[in-house]
Amino acid sequence: MTSHHPRRSPTTQTSPPEPKMALFHPKILLFRPQNLVPPPKVLLLTQNRPFSPQNQPPGMVFSINVGFSDLPNREGKRPEEKTYALFLGDTVLVDEEGPATVLTSVKKKVKNVGIFLKNEDEEEEEEEKDEAEDLLGRSSRAALLTERTRVGGPPGVGCPPWWDVHLGGPPGVGCPPWRSTRGWRARKSNISYKNPALMPKEPHIREMKIYIDKKYETVIMPVFGIATPFHIATIKNISMSVEGDYTYLRINFYCPGSALGRNEGNIFPNPEATFVKEITYRASNMKTPGEQTVPALNLQNAFRIIKEVQKRYKTREAEEKEKEGIVKQDSLVINLNRSNPKLKDLYIRPNIAQKRMQGSLEAHVNGFRFTSVRGDKVDILYNNIKHAVFQPCDGEMIIVLHFHLKNAIMFGKKRHTDVQFYTEVGEITTDLGKHQHMHDRDDLYAEQMEREMRHKLKTAFKNFIEKVEALTKEELEFEVPFRELGFNGAPYRSTCLLQPTSSALVNCTEWPPFVVTLDEVELIHFERVQFHLKNFDMVIVYKDYSKKVTMINAIPVASLDPIKEWLNSCDLKYTEGVQSLNWTKIMKTIVDDPEGFFEQGGWSFLEPEGEGSDAEVGESESEMEDETFNPSEEDYEEEEEDSDEDYSSEAEESDYSKESLGSEEESGKDWDELEEEARK
Repeated sequence: MTSHHPRRSPTTQTSPPEPKMALFHPKILLFRPQNLVPPPKVLLLTQNRPFSPQNQPPGMVFSINVGFSDLPNREGKRPEEKTYALFLGDTVLVDEEGPATVLTSVKKKVKNVGIFLKNEDEEEEEEEKDEAEDLLGRSSRAALLTERTRVGGPPGVGCPPWWDVHLGGPPGVGCPPWRSTRGWRARKSNISYKNPALMPKEPHIREMKIYIDKKYETVIMPVFGIATPFHIATIKNISMSVEGDYTYLRINFYCPGSALGRNEGNIFPNPEATFVKEITYRASNMKTPGEQTVPALNLQNAFRIIKEVQKRYKTREAEEKEKEGIVKQDSLVINLNRSNPKLKDLYIRPNIAQKRMQGSLEAHVNGFRFTSVRGDKVDILYNNIKHAVFQPCDGEMIIVLHFHLKNAIMFGKKRHTDVQFYTEVGEITTDLGKHQHMHDRDDLYAEQMEREMRHKLKTAFKNFIEKVEALTKEELEFEVPFRELGFNGAPYRSTCLLQPTSSALVNCTEWPPFVVTLDEVELIHFERVQFHLKNFDMVIVYKDYSKKVTMINAIPVASLDPIKEWLNSCDLKYTEGVQSLNWTKIMKTIVDDPEGFFEQGGWSFLEPEGEGSDAEVGESESEMEDETFNPSEEDYEEEEEDSDEDYSSEAEESDYSKESLGSEEESGKDWDELEEEARK
């Protein structure tokens, strides 16, 4: 093929006209939004300079297109069919050596590469079809499908391959600016069978009955006479009802528009697909002659098995969700020495299994290991322990070693940040039916044994703690709560005894435990502090404003002053107020604009409104008291005269009262006179 320069003047044709041919210079066509400026590397290729493969760097991609017009078509019958135009194009990659590589190695058939332009009559027919589809509900379905364009689509979908490779962007990172991936939350795509050969060949499927494949967690249902598999994750809920002689099984599926929370249009990988919202099956409860079972038995079995498979699937999904965000811990270094610090016959909370099991806690090189009698193991590393609390059995029914962790650990299929090991001291439950006497020898002996047991357990736990602290070179220190500083409160549903330690406020005896690190606290506010109320509430605000505040309810008013003294000793600021505040809105306001919050006074709004005026009054009173009062002699004499007059008047009043009493007594009659009058 001979290359003609576009500026060359056309030659005079004496022969019949040949088809016109136009050869375009190679250039890159960048399909982009209007607001995107083409990158510099692309602009270089559009400069007006003669094209030569030698002056093009290797690795560049070109789209070469050739267009023909006025080509005769001998088979055409109508005038518009006697001539046609043809446009050919290929995409090539310039190599370092050898010819360019053709990238468009696709099928060459006309149906695969052809674009056919329709006439006006055909376009009118298409418009009529669209109107019919709108009447059938196409518009309502489209209303449910949000994010139909590539803007806001899933990450990595629709990004052109040249964006990061040819334009110098970081490989695999990001897309063009118009590709916004913010707020995308794709729903997990569950495929039942990767190929049709995996579908089971069960008689129920051939008989058009509902079949549940437990291995692949799939429900195979007959839809229009075709066995159709649905993964258990697509089923929202299922219900069964009996009405008359028929049993109905209704299956609801997840679909766009159903109540799924926020961003519900984004959670499906392919929201433009056709979704089934619900399917209802009906079967007779009447046994037909010749059959062994009732037709409705299949629906009943399907309902039961689907419930079981759905429960198992949701449990597994919950376990995977719990594992998300778990910080991987170092492996425990086992000390094979038998003289390791060890405590036996302990229970663990929370339980590993449904029933509580005893086990032993042993200290190794870099952590603890709890081994249950069943063989379950729980490892707690020293560097992951935030607070280690030893709760003695004084005044308690259990003795506890509590560990508050920095990062959660997994055991019992859940994640936990608080783990404790305890043993019971004495009887937690008392048999009220048993006859009890204050001087019963058995009871006295039991109390003596309990005191000895408490002392023995306390000694064993203290020895274990001392050995562990020596083993860790006091990097791990156990804190003991100060019981005399404790106060009652309800951080959760029930009231418990909250006790301060050297660095935290804890409650280890009740479950769930309560642990607040004092170094993380910025402010403590007392709510509902009024004279006529017996209780008040305490709100703990953390230095991390994004963290939810902690509330302790129903604290007795008698504990207010001791709590204030304890907070003063810990250098923690506290305020008090009469009303209960909406802390969710307050913390949201602070997080949105922390600088503006402190410019407006910060936490000063929690202080009493009349504090300034009270202070002024107090200052004026103190000034009045400081001024010495020196009365004159005349004032002193006047005061003495006034006092003498007061005393004389009081004496006269007392004499008058005595006289009046005497007259009343003289006018009265004794009992003998009254009895004589009664006889008459």
